[in-house]
Amino acid sequence: MVHDVIVVGAGFAGLSAALVLRDGGLDVLVLEARDRVGGRVEALTNALGERYDSGGQFLCEDMPKVMALAKRHAKTLVQTPVDGTITLRPEMSEEDGQALWDANVAIRDRLNAIDPADPAVRDLSVWDWLQRQPDDVHAKSAFRSTVEGLWCQPIDAIPVWYLIDNDRRITNEVSELQYFLGETMHAVAEDLAAALGDRIRLSMAVRQVRHGGNGVTVATAEGSFQARHLIIAAPPVVANRIAFSPPLPETLAKALGAWRSGTVIKMRIRYAHAFWRDRGRNGMVLWRDIHGLFVCDTSRDDAHPTLVVFAGGPLALRFRAMGDADLRAEVLDLLAAALGPQILEPLDLVMRDWTDDPWSGGGYSDIVADLSAHDAENLLRVGAPPVHFACSELSPSFPGYVEGAIISGRIVGEAVLETFDQPVGLDRLG
Repeated sequence: MVHDVIVVGAGFAGLSAALVLRDGGLDVLVLEARDRVGGRVEALTNALGERYDSGGQFLCEDMPKVMALAKRHAKTLVQTPVDGTITLRPEMSEEDGQALWDANVAIRDRLNAIDPADPAVRDLSVWDWLQRQPDDVHAKSAFRSTVEGLWCQPIDAIPVWYLIDNDRRITNEVSELQYFLGETMHAVAEDLAAALGDRIRLSMAVRQVRHGGNGVTVATAEGSFQARHLIIAAPPVVANRIAFSPPLPETLAKALGAWRSGTVIKMRIRYAHAFWRDRGRNGMVLWRDIHGLFVCDTSRDDAHPTLVVFAGGPLALRFRAMGDADLRAEVLDLLAAALGPQILEPLDLVMRDWTDDPWSGGGYSDIVADLSAHDAENLLRVGAPPVHFACSELSPSFPGYVEGAIISGRIVGEAVLETFDQPVGLDRLG
């Protein structure tokens, strides 16, 4: 049987592309390597029987696609608790903390004012650029922590031009931490998958693709599948592991190999009581001397006091090397120094280490880590028909977020659908 389109990957990009194609009347098959859908969005159940997001979680009103899906599938928007004081480590006055935050923002604004095509930054890493700035050491340290926490990479691995271009596409004016979903973000992925029914095959890792003018043949351990077009809806680092026959055009292969996976560890800690609020704290903790560490309150309600800890970039690799028991003790000690000794008595603590996840490559998103690979994103967007690429990293809006994955998947789905001369209106997809 020859399908119209095969989609590799059942994350939000792959599911979104597949739904566009299905709604256009095409025969689409989705092959997913994992035993679940969702990609870098995942839900697990803790020892208290609570289902929680162990992967991508947050959304805000400035992300229209994911907000529309949450509304359509009747999910509960939970506002992230922010009432109270942010805890800064090491401690400083509220006035000094605000001044440091303003300095951090000023550095980011100054960076984003640069034209990413400016030859002056063409061969610079963000670290190189930062060292040339006049700001004091504390402002630079805060900026480094922001970058390594959000992009989950060492600052000297990120090209300046890439960060500028990437950051300009993240356009929310309200915090991206504004909401999370009571039923989990992963539940939305499951709803999208349910609409595709038996068009999705799980535990079907794609190892090889043969492609040519007559279409594609996709090889898995369970057999081969044929289609007229193929959409690889996986992070670039993962897509690069697929063997292509014949090889992809040299420029495209180089573009696919220019990416590097992020590293992130996510921890969820449950308590009987939100004791940090008793001290007027909102549960958010920022370290200016530990780069890439961030904590926030994700309590669904007063009955479920919860803190989530993110460790990104080199810090995640250092934490990972410690082992689970030592990592747990290290994080609890850091939190106890910030929020009080009650931190040491959680009801439940779970960790999700994304640093070696085989089907996402790492965490959050991949970045272009080759200073010379200025066209890597555009080359992947063009692809090598009948082979096409879709992922959050390639989105024109909100790269690295669920919103970006939805947008990229729909754009590529529509483009492939047009080759079959069957029009589609994306507006009706929400």
